[in-house]
Amino acid sequence: MKKLLFVVIAAISCATANAHGQLQFGLKGGLNLSNITVSNGFDGYSYSTLASFNAGAFLKVPVIRSFSIQPELYYSGQGFKGDDGSGGTYTEHVNYLNIPVLGKFTTRSGFYLETGPQIGVKLNAKDKENGLSQDVSSAYNSADFAWVFGAGYKIPMAPVGIDLRYNVGITNVANDSYYGNGYGQYGVRNGAFQLDLYFIRFNEHVR
Repeated sequence: MKKLLFVVIAAISCATANAHGQLQFGLKGGLNLSNITVSNGFDGYSYSTLASFNAGAFLKVPVIRSFSIQPELYYSGQGFKGDDGSGGTYTEHVNYLNIPVLGKFTTRSGFYLETGPQIGVKLNAKDKENGLSQDVSSAYNSADFAWVFGAGYKIPMAPVGIDLRYNVGITNVANDSYYGNGYGQYGVRNGAFQLDLYFIRFNEHVR
């Protein structure tokens, strides 16, 4: 993870040094629709979507006319709703500090496509069942690695845009030591749709 962070920082520094255009700082926030996939799950269990929110900031660094690099830092409320197959239901909230670095291809009309890696640092995790809340942070690994696919539209001549993306979890987030050795065998991976509004707050010319 340290090596990946080093690569991310180096890429941002290089892009900034070579950029010609407007360096844009912005704020974003919106809806999360998250769930998990389990490759070797508990018999009879099923999982459904949990609604939450995300909020944070980003920096758009131009590289050439239609391509930019966009690092972000934002809070992401994730998790899922579970059913044990015998009438028992529960909700798990797993919250992350996500750090994506996206390559962004923008058309003159304002539409764009974006993709790139994302590191998620686990903040906490709670299980809610029958009105009771329990801390289950130890059930999840401290970091999650995902790949982001997205598209959006920035209103021309206005500091406002809309962004839709899907974060595909790549790494197993189940902590192998939880409930004794072997919990990681269940292969738990995150997934989240995000619909955001964003506001560009400051522009600085980069020479």
